[in-house]
Amino acid sequence: MERADYDFFVIGAGSGGVRAARIAASLGAKVGICEDARLGGTCVNVGCVPKKLFVYGASYADAFHEAAGYGWTLGSPAFSWNTLRDRKDGEIHRLNGAYQRLLEAAGVTIHHGRGRFVDAHTLRVGDREVSARHVLVATGGRPVVPRFPGADLLAFSDDFFTLPELPRRLVIIGGGYIGAEFAGIFGRLGVQVSLVHRWPLLLPDSFDDDVREAVGEGLAASGVRLHLHRQVSLVEKRGDSVVATLDDGLEIEADMVACACGRVPNTDGLGLEAAGVALREGGAVAVDEHLRTSVEHIYAVGDVAGGDQLTPVALAQGQFVARRLFAGDDKARPFDPDIVPTAVFTNPTVGTVGLGEAAARKTHEDVRVYKSSFTPMRHTLSGVFHKTFVKVVVDGATDRVLGFHMVGEEAGEIVQGLAVALTCGVTKAQLDATLGIHPTAAEEFVTLRTAVS
Repeated sequence: MERADYDFFVIGAGSGGVRAARIAASLGAKVGICEDARLGGTCVNVGCVPKKLFVYGASYADAFHEAAGYGWTLGSPAFSWNTLRDRKDGEIHRLNGAYQRLLEAAGVTIHHGRGRFVDAHTLRVGDREVSARHVLVATGGRPVVPRFPGADLLAFSDDFFTLPELPRRLVIIGGGYIGAEFAGIFGRLGVQVSLVHRWPLLLPDSFDDDVREAVGEGLAASGVRLHLHRQVSLVEKRGDSVVATLDDGLEIEADMVACACGRVPNTDGLGLEAAGVALREGGAVAVDEHLRTSVEHIYAVGDVAGGDQLTPVALAQGQFVARRLFAGDDKARPFDPDIVPTAVFTNPTVGTVGLGEAAARKTHEDVRVYKSSFTPMRHTLSGVFHKTFVKVVVDGATDRVLGFHMVGEEAGEIVQGLAVALTCGVTKAQLDATLGIHPTAAEEFVTLRTAVS
């Protein structure tokens, strides 16, 4: 294409799109970006950031209770949902502005409105058409809408961030990241939470089974009512209540029934067919190892392209595409897909990186497993049931560590450091040679000595 309005145009100003736009502009490209909602995408507006603020807010309920075991006498704490929600809104508004300033400072032109392909090089945003040599689709995802009678009565995970008031009784459908996290948040805020999950263990099966089991035990110990291996078959209104009927006939009466059954790629209304962009089964944009779609000059990153629905993944992919196009960086992959660290901010928190035990046994003949479950020192006096679980998966043939897994307080912070070690190829012998910091929960990773069968 000889002439175009932009060298690079990005549809969607979430984590991956903004990173790609800024890097491309810094490399000399003329860049435009469009967004039909608030800047920052899922992570900033209805995901990681506001969720983590709610996690912090809810954690004080535990702290007030635990303080008594250490000699503190407190009055009856009072919680204001409106205060937490509104202060969260203020922080998100600040971040929306920060994203706008970052894009403008990089020289990226922002178009407010939904982008739609007219043809492979032309897009319509609002009442304006723009052309581009290269296009990036980074439109993220949206909540899954289930199909059963009464589904129109459901709230969705995005609604959690703007509730006018807390429900007294809440049913959450889905025990993945989102459902498990919000079960812990609302449970600690005094809501009676029932969590319905179609599988026998919480979290996706990409997580180690011991981790999944520990998360379920922790949530149950905190008062969340788990209904595992069950599905909701009907939701109906009865007076002032909403009733969820499970497939075994159990009826759960609540003030709100909310769906947290995952998110699907946000491809509707983009005109991808006009550009010739192919989709995979399930609706994700089909991409190759370079994140290129079926059309050579169109790329896709983040949730809309399937794969791990994680902000750092989208950031790495966005940077990869921008550098490939405008810096000639021909790396085969943006990162090692077997070393993707992540945290799930349940109660207790999950931190994990690398292969779980079952996944390791599928690809390695000799797998050694080291694990431990213990009461952290903090809770020897708090009077609260909290267990910490750690697990290390090792390739017996090479002694190289394949995965680190933790369920417990600050698991995300601890596993981030272990992810560096895993990326550098750490071995079990090197862990054994490392001095621990005592007394901490993290030292358990370097004191494990006996493999379990």
